[in-house]
Amino acid sequence: MSFLRRRSAATPTGPDFDVLAMDPADWPGNLGAGLLPAADGSCQGVFLRYDLFGGRGPAMVIGNLPEGSPARELPDGQVPFEVAQLLAALGHEEPVEALETEDTPVMHEDNLLIVRRIKISESRVSCVQFDRSDGVLVTIASWDRPITDDLYQLLKPLPAEMFQQG
Repeated sequence: MSFLRRRSAATPTGPDFDVLAMDPADWPGNLGAGLLPAADGSCQGVFLRYDLFGGRGPAMVIGNLPEGSPARELPDGQVPFEVAQLLAALGHEEPVEALETEDTPVMHEDNLLIVRRIKISESRVSCVQFDRSDGVLVTIASWDRPITDDLYQLLKPLPAEMFQQG
């Protein structure tokens, strides 16, 4: 998966890793992107929020977290950062927790992904995670719609220019 390898730049103006997500041109609705910065200015994650409900809130959040990102370190039962972001954006204030995980093999192009399906106490949330060959953790959190295997075929690296300042 050559497109999943880290980029190297003398002075990065965005994340130093490729962001794997759905191309915003493939979906109707609005797209928002956010960076999770570290104290030293490096990028500790990229989150894309897809609003597919015509302005009524996000339907999906996709996160890309490199190795060492503090958002990857979760105590038992805590939901992934992307789930928390999705629920906060929807105004959902009830406490939720991660109940269990199940590993499932899924094909992405010619590569096999081991996808962790995370069962959340809020039944309207679907959540999956997988590790890329470059150590970046991808998390997809979806509201009120299941995450099916055909979604993985829509994932592709987004152009680095999307995340550069200036």
